[in-house]
Amino acid sequence: MPPNPAPILLLTRPEPASRRFAAGLGQPGLKVLISPVLRIRPVAHDAARLAAARGLVFTSVNAVPAAGQGRGRPAICVGPATAEAARAAGFDVTEGPGDAARMLPLLEGLGKGWLHPHGAHVAKVLPVPGMVVYDQLPQPLDGPARAVLAGAAPVILPLFSPRSARILADQAAGARAPLWLAPISAAAREAWTGPAAQVALAPTPDAEGMLCAIRRLLATEQSA
Repeated sequence: MPPNPAPILLLTRPEPASRRFAAGLGQPGLKVLISPVLRIRPVAHDAARLAAARGLVFTSVNAVPAAGQGRGRPAICVGPATAEAARAAGFDVTEGPGDAARMLPLLEGLGKGWLHPHGAHVAKVLPVPGMVVYDQLPQPLDGPARAVLAGAAPVILPLFSPRSARILADQAAGARAPLWLAPISAAAREAWTGPAAQVALAPTPDAEGMLCAIRRLLATEQSA
């Protein structure tokens, strides 16, 4: 009997974030495909107000380019990738624990003059005045991604948000491949409307939790 085909990891975040995530997984033999289902597009915003802000709260690396030069201003960042980008832009960074809900204690007592630049779709509203600086537009999976969904090998699908889970479920409808889901949260799992052969929920709603969930799926496959 031929061996079962090896699973394939399909990453659907924007390419830079997907490459960072794949590098953190530490699975050199795992085939990885990147096919973003969201495209980042800057939108018009009050750049002068952003430049004059006393401090900024970043919950996504995608908001950092809109903020311009940090000039040593304080910035509270959701996690390490966003913190790295903000430091490179010249901000004095406080690094958060990896998700917006758990960074709330860092936002207590900030006072006036702070802003939260963010995307048009936010998972959590923060107690800091917000400003939309970019949009996330759906786009279709590419040909190689559609091919693996139509194949026989299991496809590991990390679901990084409820919105991306809904978009991906629509595009994966009718997939022949067994789908192994790694949702970042219960809300992301509930947003998924497609089939699922296996599910490993991230123990924490951040990148490290997602890596842990994927490793659990791979460990199950190896033990089988």
